[in-house]
Amino acid sequence: MSDSDDRYQRGLENLSQLDASAPERLARLTAEVAPDLARYTIEYGYGDVFNRPGIDRKTRQMLTVAILATLGNAAPQLRSHIRNALKVGASREEIAEIMVQLSVYAGFPAALNGTNAAREVFAALDADAPSESD
Repeated sequence: MSDSDDRYQRGLENLSQLDASAPERLARLTAEVAPDLARYTIEYGYGDVFNRPGIDRKTRQMLTVAILATLGNAAPQLRSHIRNALKVGASREEIAEIMVQLSVYAGFPAALNGTNAAREVFAALDADAPSESD
């Protein structure tokens, strides 16, 4: 197995742990225009960078949420990474605090848009959660 294959496998495992459907979704989104982009994203983003020591996965995901909210032009990715952050241990309160912190450094529009994305994710998770009567 080549180094590239190792990186891809490592990345595929990491991404699948966060979101089992993400690799297929990524491949589908890039297939027509830039099919190699999915592989590069998985190899580099999740096989190399995501695996680096020094920052735990929760912190890494919280940073990603802050960065994507700051960018303001990556709403689907922001929602995905909010879900991922929650999956690796971040709380809803921590996500909310990220948005408050953003208001100071990235501005209120970024913070409000990020808060809206978080609200959408929280509502979707609540709708999917089994009720106490189930």
